Amino acid sequence: MKKILIIYAHPAQSRSVMNKALREAVEDMENVTVNDLYALYPDFIIDVKREQALCLEHDVIIFQHPFYWYSTPAILKEWQDLVLEHGWAYGSKGKTLEGKIFFQTITAGGDESTYQKKGFNQFDLCELTTPFQAMAKLCSLYWLPPYAILGIHRGVEEDRIRFFAEEYRRTLCALRDERLNLKAASKHQYLNKNLDKVIERPE
Repeated sequence: MKKILIIYAHPAQSRSVMNKALREAVEDMENVTVNDLYALYPDFIIDVKREQALCLEHDVIIFQHPFYWYSTPAILKEWQDLVLEHGWAYGSKGKTLEGKIFFQTITAGGDESTYQKKGFNQFDLCELTTPFQAMAKLCSLYWLPPYAILGIHRGVEEDRIRFFAEEYRRTLCALRDERLNLKAASKHQYLNKNLDKVIERPE
């Protein structure tokens, strides 16, 4: 089984609904580690060696976060700046993360219609997350499209929360048990766009 590391970053967890549900759906899973950056590092002093060791111990690395200003909360940018060191994560001698799977789990206030060329945000989510695709390429990670939940600001019904949480657990189970067709999944706009087409065998 693959080991999954969730780098979790939410600076306002008391107001979180969807991210909280997603986290609760998977944190009891075997071979899944939830690494809560704001809980661990309230002073933003990140233990680089600890974080690098966690990355080494896992096969899948997930950035789970709300989509703040078309990017991540601040501590996750700090994590990237410090943990992904030259000579360790990238560069001619930096091949430590090579072959590990990477994707983002993103929640955003705007719905899919706003993330279009003619929508309010003018760009789709794939375009806005290209810096993370570039990061994955530079670090020799296997990039997958984001697990995306949009339209949070228009209300989050209990049924919708439950659906996405169950689908998230289903996605991570398939990844852990190597039942997710990575090549097929990489062609989708979102990882959770049509899970039935990328999960190869039932649980």
